[in-house]
Amino acid sequence: MYYAQMRKYDIANGPGIRSVLFVSGCTHNCPGCFNKDYQDFKAGNPWSEEAEATFMSYVHDPNVHGVTILGGEPMQQTRDNDLLHLLQRIKLETNHTIWLFSGYVFEEIIKDEARLTLLKQCDVLVDGPFIETEKDIQLKFRGSRNQRIIDVPASLKSKQIVLLEL
Repeated sequence: MYYAQMRKYDIANGPGIRSVLFVSGCTHNCPGCFNKDYQDFKAGNPWSEEAEATFMSYVHDPNVHGVTILGGEPMQQTRDNDLLHLLQRIKLETNHTIWLFSGYVFEEIIKDEARLTLLKQCDVLVDGPFIETEKDIQLKFRGSRNQRIIDVPASLKSKQIVLLEL
């Protein structure tokens, strides 16, 4: 896995102060994408033990209350287990919620075993591709009206989409 950026503190990609990781690589190529540079799977830096240690130090900061993974496309980080291991470590070592943004919709993700494995580590999924004609700058934590903010554990348990009320 490569990553394009990590932020110790972020308030734009989920509630509260969050540590955020932007992974590299995405094949969706959504018109109007705000992270075109992150579509290249080799953009940024290769994930390493040092990068993970740095990010985990951010996650363990007492001011941080959650983690967000976006990109690029996190659900295309299945060529290796770097992202899965990171998510598992965050779950093991913290009580932080994990938000993940994906251009795939929930219904697509659960049909793919590797993506479902990633999803099961997450608390919230913001799903769906960015659609420029659906763009709405007044939306909280998403760019277009088609995107949903999904409570992952509740949705997996009930086998139907449960939207998160913010």
